[in-house]
Amino acid sequence: MPRKEQGWITFQSSEEERNLLEQYCQESQRSKTEVLRELVRGLTQQWQKISQNSPSVSEVKSPVPSNYQVLGISARNNIRGKVKQVLIGDITAEVIVEIAPNVEIVSVITKSSVERFAIAPGKEVCVVIKSSDVMIAVEH
Repeated sequence: MPRKEQGWITFQSSEEERNLLEQYCQESQRSKTEVLRELVRGLTQQWQKISQNSPSVSEVKSPVPSNYQVLGISARNNIRGKVKQVLIGDITAEVIVEIAPNVEIVSVITKSSVERFAIAPGKEVCVVIKSSDVMIAVEH
């Protein structure tokens, strides 16, 4: 069984996403591993460009009072991105986050979370993926 310590990454995808990956692999005559590695490397390059133009965490003044403790998170799949679109329903909202040019992740969260964190197009967020859950994190 694959283990995280060995560098394995597992995630769930829709049938449409799996079919798209299969088709791309067949047409490019490359394995899924090669394609996904290339995607991750591309994200790494994008992240380096973004982080060079952004202030470091220590330079950002937090609106959280100093007596509050910042919490870590156990989910290892944390991807920074920018909110592209928010579709609000009666109870839930669909948040579309662009993590790289033309690469989007969609999260369904509560409408109250969107309001509480002031999630809107253009806002920098962190997409947190744990198993089949896709959550949104924001810096306070």
